[in-house]
Amino acid sequence: MPYLDPTPQAAEALARRDIEGPITMLNLMRYRDTADYSADPDLAPDQPISGADAYARYAAHTLPYLIESGGRVLLEGVGGGFFIGPDNERWDYVLVVRQRSLKDFFAFASNPGYLEGLGHRTAALEDSRLLPIDESAAALSQPS
Repeated sequence: MPYLDPTPQAAEALARRDIEGPITMLNLMRYRDTADYSADPDLAPDQPISGADAYARYAAHTLPYLIESGGRVLLEGVGGGFFIGPDNERWDYVLVVRQRSLKDFFAFASNPGYLEGLGHRTAALEDSRLLPIDESAAALSQPS
């Protein structure tokens, strides 16, 4: 089963975590070979494009809203197969984004201007994961 959007329960659970300070999001994405704009035909280009190209359209649309909300991209790159993990699972693209706060993340994610381009992401992706990271609870950086 692919995962493309958060469930209301996942959003509620994230809000209940009451993370203080910056929040970092680890994004793992698997592209479709050909983007599927059936859910958002108004965003569809004249000719078929790859999932990677559709994601590039989403990223170009999204970046100004991310920056405006206090977010920034920390890392992005090409994924692949796992070194430790299932050998039949791969992620084409990895993105790490930091937001100033959980409140700023939710404001970004619900911004009407941002949401207008979300269909590019849906068209682009076959599957995805988004893992919110609470940096204040990092065990490796805190001596015992």
